[in-house]
Amino acid sequence: MHKSTNPEKLIQYIRSGLVEQEHFGFVILTDREGKIIERVGEDRDYPHFLRSCAKPLQASLLIDYELDKKFDLTEEEIAICCASHAGEEIHVDVAINFFKKIGLSENYLKCGLHKPISKTEKEKLIISGKSEHIFQNNCIGKHIMMLALCKVNNWDIETYYEINHPLQIAIKEKINSLCRVKNDYPMTKDGCGVPIMSMPLRKMPVGFLNLFCDPKYKKITDAFINYPYIIGGEDRLDTKIMTECKNLIAKVGAGGLCIVVNLEKEEAFIVKISDTDMKAREIITIDTLKNLHWADIQVSRDIKTLHGEIIGTINSIY
Repeated sequence: MHKSTNPEKLIQYIRSGLVEQEHFGFVILTDREGKIIERVGEDRDYPHFLRSCAKPLQASLLIDYELDKKFDLTEEEIAICCASHAGEEIHVDVAINFFKKIGLSENYLKCGLHKPISKTEKEKLIISGKSEHIFQNNCIGKHIMMLALCKVNNWDIETYYEINHPLQIAIKEKINSLCRVKNDYPMTKDGCGVPIMSMPLRKMPVGFLNLFCDPKYKKITDAFINYPYIIGGEDRLDTKIMTECKNLIAKVGAGGLCIVVNLEKEEAFIVKISDTDMKAREIITIDTLKNLHWADIQVSRDIKTLHGEIIGTINSIY
């Protein structure tokens, strides 16, 4: 059994002088060798699932197997492979164009359906009376990439999402290598149905550094830098960070995760909010950027009534 964790209090919501809401979690800053530079909260090497923070690590295989050359991938198409996108028209168009290149039926896609993350796109669906479609799934790019990998390697296409499939075995080996993980940690299925690994939080930013600071994967790094809106989209934290700071790579993941890489310093940090609150994740990530003197990004901390009256504030306290 893994030891229990000891998250630290990171966020307080103060409404009219009273503490109304609190959020706990972890912040870990590391270098490429895995040396911990700063740590807030003690995770005691308890494993956490990578969730969508795995996507750029998984996408390293598109370079390893030369999908970029075999399918003449654009930077936007490489970005969509790594994206947890908001399901907007720009994301859908890129995904459809990529999917056409591999020449398969939509029936092979196993990521499932969900409403687009973008509030604007949700409103459009309601007004039009239309239903969501598979290319609005925030994981569609990853699934198209997986099918493409199966096609070039002559792996079975219909079962690409199964844990013992050669594709998933290759992904696990690659992520373990990038993150320098030697132990075998639990696995589960991600929301989109494919296997997802777990590992101690401190290992995750190491994997990002070994990916984004390696010239071999420059096309992935450039895709993040040049197309941050493809990576996320409307009101997405990673898009906001990369739009303002061209020397930073950011990627969010479900479960309260966000990893940020400083390409110049070759350092990275991970934020994990224990109760997965997205606003808490945003504020802690942005405050960590400021505390490290990496960036000064503005975010509203006001607690307001429906009439716009400010009656409180959200504070980071770590």
